Amino acid sequence: MTEAIRPLIAGNWKMNGLKASMGEFEAMLAGAGAVASKAELLVCPPATLVAAFAEKARPTAAPAVGAQDCHPKPSGAHTGDISAEMLADAGAKAIIVGHSERRADHGESDLLIRQKAEAVWRAGLVAIVCIGETEAQRDAGQTLDILRGQLNLSLPDGSRAGNLVVAYEPIWAIGTGRTPTTADVEQIHRFIRDFLIARFSGEGARMRILYGGSVKPANAAELMAVPNVNGALVGGASLKAADFLAIAASCP
Repeated sequence: MTEAIRPLIAGNWKMNGLKASMGEFEAMLAGAGAVASKAELLVCPPATLVAAFAEKARPTAAPAVGAQDCHPKPSGAHTGDISAEMLADAGAKAIIVGHSERRADHGESDLLIRQKAEAVWRAGLVAIVCIGETEAQRDAGQTLDILRGQLNLSLPDGSRAGNLVVAYEPIWAIGTGRTPTTADVEQIHRFIRDFLIARFSGEGARMRILYGGSVKPANAAELMAVPNVNGALVGGASLKAADFLAIAASCP
C-alpha cells in the first residue's frame, strides 16, 4: 500500500438499518479511537439514518457519516429523490455513487454517475465512485477494458485526492463470499493507479483506491496489505461494530 495515503474503511449499509441500529453505530464511535492510527472510518447508512448518525457522531466526527446515492440536481420536481445538498445538510461528509447495485437495479450509466459525482462536489462532499466487472465480463477476459471505460466516463475532470475516492468492487464478489486472489487485486489496483496518474498526474498518485467485495475480518489483513489498496468498501460486515472495527484494525 502507498504509505503516504491514509486508508479509508467505508461501510455501506445498503438497505439495512432502523433507529434500533443506533446501538451498533454507538459501538463504532466508542471503538473508533483504538483504530484511529490505522485508518479513517466512514459509515454510510440508509438516508433515513444519516441525520441521526451525524448528530450522534458530531462530538468526535469519527466515524464520519456518508450516504449511498444522490440525485444529480440540487432540487426540483424529483419525487422520492434526495440531492447531495440535502445529504450535506443532514451531516453527510461523502456520498457513494455508481455502486454496481445502482448500475444494475436502476440502469445507471457512466454519464449519470459522472453527473452525480459532480453533484457531490457541488455540495462540498467527497465522491466515492464505484467501478467493477461482472462474472461474465471477467470470464471473457474483459476486466481491464470494462474498468478503463468506467474510469474514463464516470470520473469527472477536476478529480483530486481530496474530493474523489475510487472503489473497485468485482461484482461477482459482492455478498458471495468469493474474492479475487491477492495477485488479481494487486494487478487491478495497479492498473487503476496507473490510469489515475496518467489522467490526473500527481493527484492520481494520491487518490485512495478501495477494494470492495466480501471484505470481512478473516480476509481484511491480506487484502489491506496489497499495494495500492488504500482501504475497503465494506458491505455486510459493516453492519456489526466488532467486524467493522476489526477490518479497520487490520490496516498496516
